[in-house]
Amino acid sequence: MADEPHILLVDDERDIREPLAAYLGRSGLRVSKAENAATARQIVSAYAIDLVLLDIMMPGEDGLAFTSWLRATQPVPIILLTARSEETDRIVGLEMGADDYVTKPFSPRELLARIKAVLRRAGEGGGRVRGPDTDSYAFGPWILKSGERELVDQAGVAIPLSTGEYNLLHALVTRPRRVLSRDQLLDLSQGRELAAFERSIDNHISRLRKKIEENPSDPKLIKTVWGGGYMLAAEVRKL
Repeated sequence: MADEPHILLVDDERDIREPLAAYLGRSGLRVSKAENAATARQIVSAYAIDLVLLDIMMPGEDGLAFTSWLRATQPVPIILLTARSEETDRIVGLEMGADDYVTKPFSPRELLARIKAVLRRAGEGGGRVRGPDTDSYAFGPWILKSGERELVDQAGVAIPLSTGEYNLLHALVTRPRRVLSRDQLLDLSQGRELAAFERSIDNHISRLRKKIEENPSDPKLIKTVWGGGYMLAAEVRKL
C-alpha cells in the first residue's frame, strides 16, 4: 500500500537482515534492504524513506559514518542497531543525530514498538502532528528554523539534531522563561503514549546541552529548576 511507512534496513548480516525484513513486512511496513552503506546511499537517493534501521558494525563505511552522511543530506529518522555492550558507540550515534538505538540481540516486537514511536514523533503513522510552524527563533547565539527543522549558529552552520532533540528544543524555545515539567515536555515534544519507549527527558536535555551550551556543566540557556523541570532562560526573538 502506498501509505505504508517505507523503512530502509541496513545490516551486513544476512541472517539478521532477511528475517527482520520479513517480520517488519508482515507488520505493515514497506522494507527495502541494504547490506552495506554504498547500497543504502543508492536506495536513499532513489526512494522516499521514512526511517532507517542502521547497523553500526559494518565492513567498509560503518554505521556511524553513514549516520553522519544521512544527517548532512536527509531529515530521515535513524534507529541504530548495535551488538556492542559499550556505551561509546551508542552515545556517539545519538550525539550525531540518531533518534534511538537497540542493542543486539533484540526482541522484534520491541524494535517494532520503537519504530512506531519514532515515526509518530516524525509525524508519520497518524500520530500527533504539530501544526505547521515556519517561524525562526533566535536565542543566545543560535537560531532554530522551524520551517527547515534546523538549528544553526551565528555563522549559519547547522548543528545536527535528532527528531526528539528538535521537538524538545522547539517546545522550550516557543515557551521561553516558563518552567516546564518533565510530563509537560513529554506531552509537548512527543506525546505521553510514547514515554514507555523513549529515553528520558533528562538524557535528551543532557545531549542538547552538549550541543548548544558553551559549558554544558554550567548551562546558561537550558536551566534545571529543581523539583519543577526545565526552562529556557534566554530571551527569544521570532524572526
